[in-house]
Amino acid sequence: MSRSETVWIVDDDRSIRWVLEKALQQEGMTTQSFDSADGVMSRLARQQPDVIISDIRMPGASGLDLLAKIREQHPRLPVIIMTAHSDLDSAVASYQGGAFEYLPKPFDVDEAVSLVKRANQHAQEQQGLAVAPTLARTPEIIGEAPAMQEVFRAIGRLSHSNITVLINGESGTGKELVAHALHRHSPRAASPFIALNMAAIPKDLMESELFGHEKGAFTGAANLRRGRFEQADGGTLFLDEIGDMPADTQTRLLRVLADGEFYRVGGHTPVKVDVRIIAATHQNLETLVQAGKFREDLFHRLNVIRIHIPRLSDRREDIPTLARHFLSSAAQELSVEPKLLKTETEQYLKNLPWPGNVRQLENTCRWITVMASGREVHISDLPPELLNLQQDASPVTNWEHALRQWADQALARGQSNLLDSAVPTFERIMIETALKHTAGRRRDAAVLLGWGRNTLTRKIKELGMKIDGDEEDADEA
Repeated sequence: MSRSETVWIVDDDRSIRWVLEKALQQEGMTTQSFDSADGVMSRLARQQPDVIISDIRMPGASGLDLLAKIREQHPRLPVIIMTAHSDLDSAVASYQGGAFEYLPKPFDVDEAVSLVKRANQHAQEQQGLAVAPTLARTPEIIGEAPAMQEVFRAIGRLSHSNITVLINGESGTGKELVAHALHRHSPRAASPFIALNMAAIPKDLMESELFGHEKGAFTGAANLRRGRFEQADGGTLFLDEIGDMPADTQTRLLRVLADGEFYRVGGHTPVKVDVRIIAATHQNLETLVQAGKFREDLFHRLNVIRIHIPRLSDRREDIPTLARHFLSSAAQELSVEPKLLKTETEQYLKNLPWPGNVRQLENTCRWITVMASGREVHISDLPPELLNLQQDASPVTNWEHALRQWADQALARGQSNLLDSAVPTFERIMIETALKHTAGRRRDAAVLLGWGRNTLTRKIKELGMKIDGDEEDADEA
C-alpha cells in the first residue's frame, strides 16, 4: 500500500470495534472508532476517512441515518453497513440508502477485511471520476466489429431505397433494431413503422391481423378493423419470424407483394396499399423451401437484399461497449449511478459464448445494475449462471499434446511419481495466469479456477508461491 488507509468503525459494541481495529491494523490500515453515529458527521467536516464501516442499530442516530447524511454530503465515501439483525428489510434499506455493501453479523474477519480493501479500492478509483459516465447521444446500433460495419454499410446503401429487405440472424441479435434503422434512414422515415411477429400470432388470427376484417366477417367481428398492412400504408411493415408464417397466409402475402392490394377478411373490395416490406427470420429459409414449408416464389420476392446480423460471439470486441451502454441505460431507468465493469470482468464477459446474443447481454446488465454490490463490477458480482457457464468443448489443444509427449518421454526414461511433479506445476501456472487476469484479486481468480477463495489461498501456501495481491489469506485470523 502506498499510504496508510484510514477506516472509521462505528459500533456501540466494544468487542466488535476491537476485533475490527486489530484485523485492519494488521493490514497496515489506520483506524478510528466511534461508539455512536452522533459524532461522526461533525468529525467528517474536518477529516474524511477512506472507508466507514457502521452498525445499523445503535443508541441515538442509526447507521442508516448516518448513511443518508454521508450520501448527501460525501457521496463518494464508501460505507459498509453491518448488523446482527440480518433481515431482508435491513439489507434492502442499506442498499437503497447507497451502502457499498451489507455485512451481516457474525461475520468472518478476513471477509470483513477483504470487503474494506475492496471499498477502499472503490474510493480510489472514484477519485478519477469527476462525473458519472453518460452517453452523449446513443447511436441506433452499437458495433465496431467488421461484421457490424458490413451491416452499417448495407443500411447506408439502402438509405435512398424502398427495396424489400430480408434480415437473417439468431434470436437476440437485434434484427428489429436493424429494421428500425432501415426505416429511419429511408424515404419513408416520416411514415409509420409497423412490426408484427409471426411466431406470436395464433394461426387463426394471422390473416385478420395482417389484412384486417370487415364488420360481421366472423363471430366477434363487431366493427371494421384495419390490419397491419393498412396501418403501415406509406411506411414500412416489419414481418419478424417470417419463417413461421402459415402456408395459406404466405399465398396471400405473395399476392400483396405482386399486386399491391388485398382484401380484408370478409371483404369484397380490394384495398390498395403502398408498403415497404422488411422481413426477418432466425431460420434458414432455403432449407424451409426445400422441405416444402415455405413458398419458393415468396422467398425470392423477399430475398431481394439480404442482411446478416452476426452472433454476439462473432463480434466479441463489441461486448464491452455494448455492456457499458446497457449499464448506462439500466441506471438511467432506475435513477442510480451506472455500474463500472472492471477490466478483468470485461474480459470474462468477452470470453463467454452468449447463446442469447445481445438480448442476453442486455438482461445481464439489468441484473448487474440491480444486484451487484458496489459501483465497480467484479467477476464474482456476475449472475451465478454466467460464473458456471462453460464454453463448448474444443478439440484437443496443443498443451494437451505437449503434456502427452512429456509424459511419454518421462516414462520412457523410467521416471515415476509423475503426478507429484506435474500437478503442482500445472496448478502453479493456472494460479499465476488467473491472478494475472484479475489484477491480483484472489476472489475473482478463484472464480475463474472454479475454487473457493480459501482453497486458492491454501494452494498458494502449499505451493510456496510468493504473490502480491489485494486479498490476503482468508484462513488467517
